[in-house]
Amino acid sequence: MRGTLRESDLTSFVETAPHPNPLPAKSGAREKKKNVMRITLVHALKHSIVPIEASFAKLWPEARLMNLLDDSLSADLARDGKLTDAMTGRFLAIGNYAKSTGANGILFTCSAFGPCIEAVAGAHAPMPVLKPNEAMIEQATKAGRKVGLLSSFPPTLASMPREFPSSVTLVPKLAEGAMAALDRGDRAEHDRLVTKASKDLRDCDVIALAQYSMAPAAEKVAQATGKPVLTTPDSAVMKMKAMLAR
Repeated sequence: MRGTLRESDLTSFVETAPHPNPLPAKSGAREKKKNVMRITLVHALKHSIVPIEASFAKLWPEARLMNLLDDSLSADLARDGKLTDAMTGRFLAIGNYAKSTGANGILFTCSAFGPCIEAVAGAHAPMPVLKPNEAMIEQATKAGRKVGLLSSFPPTLASMPREFPSSVTLVPKLAEGAMAALDRGDRAEHDRLVTKASKDLRDCDVIALAQYSMAPAAEKVAQATGKPVLTTPDSAVMKMKAMLAR
């Protein structure tokens, strides 16, 4: 069983107004285009792009996406071993740029930078600025008291556990070598290592996959463990859509 946020009845985020000189079909198309929401996606790993675009295509195809990739963010975090003021400054600069392009919302897909993303959210409130995993964490908290957190990127396990409520017993697990395999372009080996590591989480109520890049392995993890598996992209898309609908 794979746990994901399901499509719910949401108020349409597009509010159309009559054109002063309505033309059948064309004016409606212009109004719809005019009111499309622009979402900036910020990536620290190139592997996150395909999963989140797939989720938007499935759950919110009307949204206009803008991708910003800076893979030096993850490399520099791995080098420094911690989040620094300089890193926060880089995130604030990215947020300012996204805002300047007319973004209606910003979704970060990089899971190891929670405090930096919170700084961006504070700077641009009330515009929705989402951490990559917050929607999935909300879902995991409702799904069980013992949550297995499976990650392929070591810094995630240093920062993300703080985002879970104290009511949850969190069991972190690193899929060693999985990210390196993905960097080599070996998706099959990545998925094998993720699935292998997940077997140590079989006594958890639910398993949460921390990286967007891990989402394609969800079905294999579910089969190997017999547990509900939560992924981040679908949850994030539905939360952003709901926030902008309000």
